Amino acid sequence: MSALLAALVLLLPAAVGGPPGRPPAATASSAGPPAATARSGGQPAAPTLSAGPPVTAALPAGFTDQTVLAGLTQPTKLAFSPDGRIFVAEKAGLVKVFDGPGDPTPVVFADLRPQVYDYTDLGLLGLTLAPSFPADPYVYVSYSYDGVVDGSAPTYHDTCPRLGNCRSSARVSRLRAAGDVTTGAEQVLLHDWCTQSDTHSVGDLHFGPDGALYVTGGDGAAASYTDYGQGGSPANPCGDPPVPAGTAPTPPTAEGGALRSQDLRTPGDPTGLGGTLIRIDPATGAARPDNPLAGSTDRNTRRIVAHGLRNAYRWTFRPGTREVWLGDVGWRNWEEINRLPDPLAGPVPNYGWPCYEGNNRQNGFDAANLDLCESLYRAPAGTVTAPYYTYAHNQVVASGDGCPTGGSSPSGVAFYPRSGGAYPAEYAGALFFADYSRRCVWAMRVGADGLPDPARITGFSATAFAVDLQVGADGDVYYVDLPGGTVRRFHHTAGNQPPVADLRATPVSGPAPLTVTFDASGSTDPDAGDVLGYEWDFTGDGTWDATGVRVAHTYPTVGTYTARLRVTDPGGLSDTAGVQILVGIGAPVPVIDLPDPGLRWRVGQPVTFAGHATDPQDGPLPASALRWRLVNRHCTTDGDCHSHVMQELTGVTGGSFPGPDHEYPSYLELTLTATDSAGLTGSTTLRLDPATVDLAFTTVPSGLRVNVNGTELTTPAAARVIIGATTTLSAPSPQGDCVFADWSDGGAQTHALAAPADGGTWTATFTGTGCGATGYRLTTEVGQPYVGADGPVLPLAGDDVSTRITLPFPVPFHGRDRTTAWVSSNGFLAFVDPGGSQPLNGTLPDPAAPNALVAPFWDDLVVRADSAVRTGWSGAVGQRRFVVEWHNIGLYGSSSARISFSVVFAETGTITFHYADLSTTKPRERGDSATVGLENDPGTGAVVHSVNRAALANGTAITFHPVVS
Repeated sequence: MSALLAALVLLLPAAVGGPPGRPPAATASSAGPPAATARSGGQPAAPTLSAGPPVTAALPAGFTDQTVLAGLTQPTKLAFSPDGRIFVAEKAGLVKVFDGPGDPTPVVFADLRPQVYDYTDLGLLGLTLAPSFPADPYVYVSYSYDGVVDGSAPTYHDTCPRLGNCRSSARVSRLRAAGDVTTGAEQVLLHDWCTQSDTHSVGDLHFGPDGALYVTGGDGAAASYTDYGQGGSPANPCGDPPVPAGTAPTPPTAEGGALRSQDLRTPGDPTGLGGTLIRIDPATGAARPDNPLAGSTDRNTRRIVAHGLRNAYRWTFRPGTREVWLGDVGWRNWEEINRLPDPLAGPVPNYGWPCYEGNNRQNGFDAANLDLCESLYRAPAGTVTAPYYTYAHNQVVASGDGCPTGGSSPSGVAFYPRSGGAYPAEYAGALFFADYSRRCVWAMRVGADGLPDPARITGFSATAFAVDLQVGADGDVYYVDLPGGTVRRFHHTAGNQPPVADLRATPVSGPAPLTVTFDASGSTDPDAGDVLGYEWDFTGDGTWDATGVRVAHTYPTVGTYTARLRVTDPGGLSDTAGVQILVGIGAPVPVIDLPDPGLRWRVGQPVTFAGHATDPQDGPLPASALRWRLVNRHCTTDGDCHSHVMQELTGVTGGSFPGPDHEYPSYLELTLTATDSAGLTGSTTLRLDPATVDLAFTTVPSGLRVNVNGTELTTPAAARVIIGATTTLSAPSPQGDCVFADWSDGGAQTHALAAPADGGTWTATFTGTGCGATGYRLTTEVGQPYVGADGPVLPLAGDDVSTRITLPFPVPFHGRDRTTAWVSSNGFLAFVDPGGSQPLNGTLPDPAAPNALVAPFWDDLVVRADSAVRTGWSGAVGQRRFVVEWHNIGLYGSSSARISFSVVFAETGTITFHYADLSTTKPRERGDSATVGLENDPGTGAVVHSVNRAALANGTAITFHPVVS
């Protein structure tokens, strides 16, 4: 997630930091009709409006996506009461209660806004009810606190004037209910989680089947650089060990930033709760006496039942068990679902963050040579608990799910009942999980052992901005849509399915008389062949005035009218939609006066904003009519972005904010919304791009690796960052025979800097006997997604054939850039003409042809009629990847055997082999007659994985890392 969230990383992130996603540029006020979108500068757009029907795209047959509650502002969490009421938390600090689905007039149960720190990913994130509510009349919340532990609030008033130094905290509290409102004072059960970051604070909370209250907390670290506690000005405001506040921790002894998740392993100082799952008494906040670490003298240690988490923003219990299932938001590469079979069994599991991400070492923290990680890497097998399921940012989770890849952030998990549910039997016991950044929900169906099976994941929805999943008493899966301000549900109907009404009106406002054209052609019915009927009520008086797919009506007099559409199928099922028509009434027009659209902001730069609005009826509107929203659009590529809501301000004509310290690519969106006396709204949005700089990195000797903000680069290389952004540099050491000596700026092996406006070059010098000869280091990683190619199919067919190809970009191999290669049907690629297809594999190295060899599966293979050898490439300059895939290839001598494998050449120099469809019972398919490895041009040196040995496996990647030794 990098990775949900980063608006919440998660909130979420990011995975790359996390949620939330893409809010619309114009929003509708719950007090009035929706407004047409306005362009930057306040010019109204064409007034065409859709009524917003239930969402049906990408859902399985029989399902619809229905709005249940609306009119909310950044909702984050919902809780069902046994008496039918629904409690909903809003990020700013309001808890609202609805009588049930469809209730348009919620009651404010609690207003925690003065103490809630609603800034970027921080806010009110957790909400649950006592197990026997309302007899036990307590509502529990978890939220970021606008101040320090035991301090007063508000301190920052939902802003942060000094980026990276707004020291805040988090609370778990309970509120006593008296009907639909609170009574008495908030009871604070726990106040902890010191952080100066604007993400990964406290997370979710639930009651366990044992009556204990369980709470998760994030690591509180920055999501844009390798954070070991070096941030802040003055440094280290939380006083992370081993140095006092005001002094920046340094490798290898640093324990701050993301390393807070490993604090349980440092008993020499008080334990923090970052990156943990805790189990506490719901009346006191103290550790339960039967916790695994209840004998500790440290009160926080006693509370912890799991650690090594990054941001377990959403999690749940599997019904009928004590199992905890946690969606942990990743960073650069991997997202996780973790399983804790029994929180009371012990030992307390360590899920490895930040030393591990997914099943692998996290290369940014590995490169930093931190004691807490290095000692974990040396620990016995089993010290780190592996994820139950992982998916990579570039991985399709379920074939055909319709979900984008790239940015990712788990943002909801919920188990469907094993029996008695309203969904088809295939979903019984399934784990539903959501990803805010991808806007998707999947179902992991149960396997033979009764647990969710990662091999049985199916796509469910590709349109849901979910930041919470819950199963209602009606058997529907509900989700909270943060940017849309709604609570929605996936509803299933067997047999005849109802139609979905789609109403579009053009125009929706104008002077009298006003002729409006109505169009229902977008209406649909899930049942193929159903002929729909259309009825129109133009004035909302209950009389159906016309029929037909497209109709027109003239409104002769000034007023506000509600037009309705009813769509009916042959079975009598119907759906309705409505839209307000404004005759002689116009919406307000907001204008953003400052900043100038051409501004390019830098990290920490004060950005002044100002605006005004006018209304056709009211004239100039006062400051009280204005609302501002600042959103950070966090992108994994220029076109794949999700949103972090940084600030919302009301009742002001302007103000200022500091440029955020964030990774690139990202940009800001500033939206001004105006509301007139009739409740009509208009919005305008201004995009603000950052000022960037390219930082160059080299090594002596050239070709070694450096790590920049958690991304590994093979030199010479460059990284584009926002001017002023915190940038962490690491020079991994040793690399072969090369040992780090110094950086050209005099910094330590791992150190941080603020990206200068004029850029520059940073050189890491290495020394050592033999340092300078190019070679490769081999690693294997299990649980890796298969990487195929979707580009051109090469002209290879039959037995013993080869072809020459031109590479899409210079591919580095043994210290030289290559532009052409020869691909053989027999499972290898060579950068020197092999003189044929070479069906007989051999040992490596060997001066005889083939040479300059890349052999993922060199054996006697056959390209049969259902086989293909194909290529493909992706990525931006500097991070491009070229893939050659042998797909469904036959083995000579067998008419039925088929295997698939590929080689991925990264522009950074790494070479990775992937495998699929290998039989676990047939040694030949696992390589017992194949050569797997690399060889240099003259055939005098090689790095070999295996020769004639059944050592290959599905999901195990073999990677060759270039080193200078």
